[in-house]
Amino acid sequence: MSDYDVIVIGAGIGGLCAGALLAHQGRKVLVLEQAPRVGGCCSTYEWNGYKIDIGASIIEFPQVINWAFERMGTTFQKEVDLIAVDPTFTARLHDGTEITFPIDLDKTKEEIRKLAPEDVRGWEKYSQEMDGFLKAALDGFFVTPARSLWDVCKLFAKTPTLLKYGSLFFGSYEGVLRKYLKNEKLLEALSFHSFYCGLPPALLPGHFSMIPYAEHGGIYYARGGMIGIPLGFQKCGERRGMEVRLNAAVEKVIVENRTARAVKLSDGTVISAKIIVSNINSKKLYTEMIDQSNISRLARAGYKSYRYSMATPMIYLCLDYAPPLKDHHTLMTVPMQKMNDYWFDHYEKGEFPAEQFGILSWTTRSDPSLAPPGHHIIAVTLAPGPYRLKGTTWDNEKETIMQNVIRFLESRYLPGLRDHIVHADFSTPVDFEKRLLSPEGAIYALRQDLTNAMMFRPSAKSKQIRGLYLVGASTHPGGGVPTVTASGMIAADLIGKYES
Repeated sequence: MSDYDVIVIGAGIGGLCAGALLAHQGRKVLVLEQAPRVGGCCSTYEWNGYKIDIGASIIEFPQVINWAFERMGTTFQKEVDLIAVDPTFTARLHDGTEITFPIDLDKTKEEIRKLAPEDVRGWEKYSQEMDGFLKAALDGFFVTPARSLWDVCKLFAKTPTLLKYGSLFFGSYEGVLRKYLKNEKLLEALSFHSFYCGLPPALLPGHFSMIPYAEHGGIYYARGGMIGIPLGFQKCGERRGMEVRLNAAVEKVIVENRTARAVKLSDGTVISAKIIVSNINSKKLYTEMIDQSNISRLARAGYKSYRYSMATPMIYLCLDYAPPLKDHHTLMTVPMQKMNDYWFDHYEKGEFPAEQFGILSWTTRSDPSLAPPGHHIIAVTLAPGPYRLKGTTWDNEKETIMQNVIRFLESRYLPGLRDHIVHADFSTPVDFEKRLLSPEGAIYALRQDLTNAMMFRPSAKSKQIRGLYLVGASTHPGGGVPTVTASGMIAADLIGKYES
């Protein structure tokens, strides 16, 4: 007899969402987390009275997350104290020009009129196109399995409106934006959103071009830090008996006759279950944590061929003053072509840029309670950082790079910054790998190009191992807070269907 009905490996949002939903199905669920806190990339740690977000800094597509809570008889708003963020962001361009994007689309249109009057009509057409696509995608794409070509065909049959937008899936993010917008400054302001999905504008599939528009549907921050979202799922699961065990790293999934039977922890403890749900990187799962005799030779080659997503170095700044910024998010941008060039000419060759681009997340702008009175926190998301630096290592260069970035921020965005830093912490790709056990620090698990999307991503219901299911960024629909939430719903639905 098994110790549990379900063991979930990893207390990220996907794992906690699936675990909570399965507990509400009446199953005995244990969630095992290697870290001292839940949340994975969507978590918060404390330092001397400062609450610092590890990765995620806003919530997009809140309706998707709400669907999961509604399945448990509650709502997102009841379980997590949400703060509305408006405007969506201000972009400070490489030449010092600023443009702000309010939630209200009419107000955004007026901001665009100031910067690029020739693109107002193009923005209207873009908004109309993305509104239609987004409604179709929310109706069918997010919580529908995509395990095979047949599943994808059923997805489009279920939501035939998606066929109207088929060209988006085969174009690029850059190509879609350039179809509607011509002003290079406006394109620069919208270019960094491609890295929200882990690739430069020239490589990211075109359907992700809906992200800048989608933010106008509302973005939010969790009061007390982004860990509030996984804690909300944890509370819902615990009400139905779900257990969460921290500092419990899973070393191996025990498989017998191609059926998942148990997990082995790093301390040697073996815990059995009828079903195993993995919220860890699927390439790592299949290539390192399961005896390879249980996986076909062709499948082994397939799993090894997956490329990890980009890593994102981050600097966390605790400050004794209010920084000279306006909004929760300030985007530090460079021209779109320069962003593409960085990827091909530097990132792919192991080089990290001197001129940075990324996000200044001023979390205390939305929630002052995160820091002592009068103090503030900025989480600086930097340009994608190659896991292997050419000719050196992150550990060797860590302090030098951090000081260079601080000087860059001081000269371009935050005058006098150095005099107001109470604490600075730099998390490199190597640090993320150690902290989150995320291979190569990959924040979206696997690349999110077309060859790694939908049916080409590892299946939510394992095709190799019976009783093994996947959630999180390395299965459909990919990385991001709402999408990993959707993966939890997909897995719970499949388990409800196939595991009586």
